[in-house]
Amino acid sequence: MNQIGIPETTFEALRRRLFGLAYRMLGSRADAEDIVQDAYVRWHQVEHEGIENPEAWLVTTTTRLAIDRLRRLKAEREAYVGPWLPQPIVTDEPPDRHLHLAADLSIAFLTLLERLAPDERAAFLLHDVFDVGYGQIASVLERSEAACRQVVHRARERVRGDRKRFDVTEAAKATLLQKFVAAMEARDEPALLALFAPDATWTADGGGKAGAAAVPIVGADNIARLVLGLREKFWAVDRMIEVATVNGETGLCIRDGHRLTATMSIATDGERILAVYAVVNPDKLA
Repeated sequence: MNQIGIPETTFEALRRRLFGLAYRMLGSRADAEDIVQDAYVRWHQVEHEGIENPEAWLVTTTTRLAIDRLRRLKAEREAYVGPWLPQPIVTDEPPDRHLHLAADLSIAFLTLLERLAPDERAAFLLHDVFDVGYGQIASVLERSEAACRQVVHRARERVRGDRKRFDVTEAAKATLLQKFVAAMEARDEPALLALFAPDATWTADGGGKAGAAAVPIVGADNIARLVLGLREKFWAVDRMIEVATVNGETGLCIRDGHRLTATMSIATDGERILAVYAVVNPDKLA
């Protein structure tokens, strides 16, 4: 194989891993693809003979690029209209927890990561999701290993402490979502109320470009009324709602013909819906 082919093959073997890291850092598919492309260009500009560990070099480069991008995005996200949610990834394949793009990829998890500073987010993801050792994390962040351990510990407490974990099968999620669709289409308010926990939340990201509440809706009663109101006000003749794979989990997609108009992800204990994350911003659904 020639010297051009070797780095090309190395990069392509790691592309999914690099994208998975960049996407979790930024919550944007478009930004993640830009970061991976930047890493690709830099990879082809260096002398590969001096790189002992290509994977470590590429992970380090991708992480640093993502940290810089996240810092630049800070002001933009602070000025965002209404709740900000990650750009969803909708795939045709059924959920598979063994894929790089399935583990810890849920909208709920990525939303929690937004509370972390860029360096914290990077250290936490590298260690807890991508199994990168503290030695490499220290090299990425240019800090001591002891400092990186503290950063990861604090980040883990902030994220995991507020994250409700339930051992719920994808089949159970699909059943709940099918019941939700049936109750909505039947305009059955009691059935909707029975599906949601009393303190459930509904967070919708419209970005000021689509109808969405400016703050999360709290409470089963309020959510049921919201759903029935949306059903009456916005439902179109050719609109379809279907169970789909959203960010590696079972979720819902709403389409007008072939155009994706909304995605819906849930957090659940297997019996009731605890939280809904709806993305309706058209810029995130293109």
